[in-house]
Amino acid sequence: MKQSVKYLTLSYIKYSMKAFLGTGLLGSNFVKAMLRRGDQVQVWNRTLSKAKALETDGALAFEEVTEAVRGAAVIHLTLKDDAAVNEVLEAASVGFEFGAIIIDHTTTSVEGAVERTAAWKAKGFTYLHAPVFMGPPNALEGSGNMLVSGDQEVIARVEGELSKMTGKLINFGQEEGKAAGIKLIGNLFLISMTAGLSDALALAKALDIDSADISSLFASWNPGAGAPARLDKLRTGDFSKPSWELDMARKDAGLMMSAASAKGVKLTVLPAVAAEMDAWIAKGHGSDDWSVIAKDNC
Repeated sequence: MKQSVKYLTLSYIKYSMKAFLGTGLLGSNFVKAMLRRGDQVQVWNRTLSKAKALETDGALAFEEVTEAVRGAAVIHLTLKDDAAVNEVLEAASVGFEFGAIIIDHTTTSVEGAVERTAAWKAKGFTYLHAPVFMGPPNALEGSGNMLVSGDQEVIARVEGELSKMTGKLINFGQEEGKAAGIKLIGNLFLISMTAGLSDALALAKALDIDSADISSLFASWNPGAGAPARLDKLRTGDFSKPSWELDMARKDAGLMMSAASAKGVKLTVLPAVAAEMDAWIAKGHGSDDWSVIAKDNC
């Protein structure tokens, strides 16, 4: 093809061969979904057996990554990290078709996403970072969320390709690397939430309360439903109208830690939060809303 990557058409993207590099749990289900939609997909994985397993679904598996990308107009990736993405793309590039589009679903650093976008553009290829909040079942079903940011012309050209892969494609605008940052923030919240649930289970254990009762509580009272409103409250930076005073929240935290300590049960998150509460109380914020502990981050 003699036209530049800038002028690749949607029809070229839609009907040409695709490659998928990295066929773990998420990648393999992305591939299966593509095959079910009638796409032709060439696959590669460091562990060849994981790629070969997809041949029963109709994929073409290759031992050499250069062969897996040969002839592919669009190359998808789900790998481990920045280093893996850089290594695999460099090795694969010998087989890239002129003007190929690289779509990376790996969770990476912001800096890595920005650098790769510029580096591959300089070599005549389009790189777009499109991380996901999707588990393997979502990849197979085409549900969940996929994030993008950067060159809006590039995003417009691949929007149809990406929309088929996910329930919702969220565009965060022109800034390169922003999608990578949003993905890290979202993952931080998921880690924090799971750690908080671990502490809740630990306290339940200390209090001889069955975890099924905690499940029943959350089925009726869903604390996660209030997260958007709580975030908006934090963003205002006004903690002067408390719904739960910091002093009272710290008292409750003390009761929780005492109950856990009495039974030799370890809490992971709460002691660190309590220490932060103490620091803000010492600065004179005991009568403010307890969420004042987030003040410096708003």
